[in-house]
Amino acid sequence: MKHIRILRRRILRFTVSAIVICLLLFLLQRLLMPKYSVGTQDGAMIAEYYNDAPKHNLVIIGDSEMYENISPLVLWENYGINCYIRGSAQQLIWQSYYLLEDTLRYETPEAVIINITSMQYGEPQRESYNRMTLEGMRWSTSKVKAIFASMTEEESFWDYVFPLLRYHSRWNDLTEDDFRLMFSEEKVSLNGYMMQVGVKPAENVPEGRPLADYTFSDVSYQYLDKITKLCKEHDVELILMKSPSLYPYWYEEWDAQLKTYAAEHEIRYLNCVNNDEIGLNFQTDTFDGGLHLNVAGAEIYSNFLGRWLQNEIEISDLRDDGELVQAWNSKAADYEEKKSEKYRELSEQ
Repeated sequence: MKHIRILRRRILRFTVSAIVICLLLFLLQRLLMPKYSVGTQDGAMIAEYYNDAPKHNLVIIGDSEMYENISPLVLWENYGINCYIRGSAQQLIWQSYYLLEDTLRYETPEAVIINITSMQYGEPQRESYNRMTLEGMRWSTSKVKAIFASMTEEESFWDYVFPLLRYHSRWNDLTEDDFRLMFSEEKVSLNGYMMQVGVKPAENVPEGRPLADYTFSDVSYQYLDKITKLCKEHDVELILMKSPSLYPYWYEEWDAQLKTYAAEHEIRYLNCVNNDEIGLNFQTDTFDGGLHLNVAGAEIYSNFLGRWLQNEIEISDLRDDGELVQAWNSKAADYEEKKSEKYRELSEQ
């Protein structure tokens, strides 16, 4: 009996010690991980999706050409479209696919818009951009597959499973915000839209340099095929879209490939580059010289997109849903408050 009691005490001490060590490592990991809501905010939005009610009839997936150019509030107030943008910096086409796969675990929207700028990339690019997309995803087979598809040669899968392995050297970079935001980050977007103000006219926009080969890679087409198939399996209207950004350059040869693909697969492709119907003025509606739209430009573009969605696919008007109306009333107040705050900060600069 004495030996059994000793053994039990040893097991208890070991168990308690293991729990304490795991807890300390967890707290340390939470402390050292980047806090995107006060740093590079482009990495905060993927995680924010999970906190919004899964009743969206439109989901938009892509990079900054989506989350800085489209205002979901305009789509709601003027067209009754409940939209969410699952955006992240330099989001690659396979990341868009796995985000779509992840989204369909929670809801089935009427339509999905995929930004096709990423078709030009056929291989992983940069770890920092990977992390801004992947770290915010909840764990699932979709996230695991997205990590393996996205890793550069220098990256390790286990650094994503245990981020402490990657961020253990951030000690010198810690601020008060790292402690304050250990368990709850501040919201940075409205349904995935990151508002920008200010005006920097598009001047001297460079023409595209000739390329040796304009053909999109096999990998890019492989994942575009997977996106197309997944949407058809779930009866979701798929729309491929090029946002109205003047730079980086969108080649006519790329445009032709997407037109052909869309026709062959009976899906829609909406190229908004140099589209006069939108009504944009790149002397006043961009904050960075034509790469992205400011809030005024985003509201103009969103009105165009709302009309197009109503006319082309007859997307539902959900303004008779009392729960959504109440939620959007609150979001509209936050939107206007943030807009006023940003303009005030701009005027004080």
